[in-house]
Amino acid sequence: MSNKPFSFDLEAPDFIPSHYDNHIQRNLSNMAGQYQDQEAYEAMVSDEDTLLYQVYELKRPELAGEILHGVSIVHPGKVGNEYFMTKGHYHTVLETAEIYYTLKGQGYMVMETPEGDWAVEELSAGSVLYVPPRWAHRSINIGSEEDLVMFFAYPGDAGHNYATIETQGFRKLVLEIDGQTKIVDNPRWSQPEGI
Repeated sequence: MSNKPFSFDLEAPDFIPSHYDNHIQRNLSNMAGQYQDQEAYEAMVSDEDTLLYQVYELKRPELAGEILHGVSIVHPGKVGNEYFMTKGHYHTVLETAEIYYTLKGQGYMVMETPEGDWAVEELSAGSVLYVPPRWAHRSINIGSEEDLVMFFAYPGDAGHNYATIETQGFRKLVLEIDGQTKIVDNPRWSQPEGI
C-alpha cells in the first residue's frame, strides 16, 4: 500500500473504480433475519441466492487521519414488498461520520441513533448525504431496473459494527405498498443495548 497520492476513474454507466483493492459481494443468504417477510426470503434463497449488492474498496491503513473510500452498488429487486438493501451498520468508533455521493439510481438511506432518533433521506444521482457520528445507516434501492451506485468516504479508524443491526434491525422499513414507496415502522425492531 503506497503512501503517495493517487487517482482513479469512475466511469459511467457502471462507475466501478478503474482500480480497487477489495471486492465484497453480499448475496441474499448474507441477509438472514433482515427482511420482514421471512417466508418470501426463504423461498427466494432456496430458489436462487441472488446477488443484492457489491462494494469496491480502495484500501488504506485503518488509522485516524486516513480516509477509507470506495463504491457501493445495490442492485434492484425486492424480497416480498421490501426493496433490496445493504446490511447496514454503526461504526465501531461511534463518533465517526460518513459521506455518500450518489452516482446513479434512486433510493433511500435509513438511519438511526442508539438514543432512538431516526431519519430517512432520499438518494438520487448527484445528491450528497452526510451521515453524522452515532448514526447507523443502510442503503436501499427503490428503482425497478437501475442499480443504486454511491461513492462513500469515512475515517480510516471508524470500523464497522454489523452485529447490532443484525440483532435488532432498523426502526423503519422501506416497502412498496399498492405501487407506492412507503416508510413504515418495523414491527420487529427493538431498542439496542449498549453499543
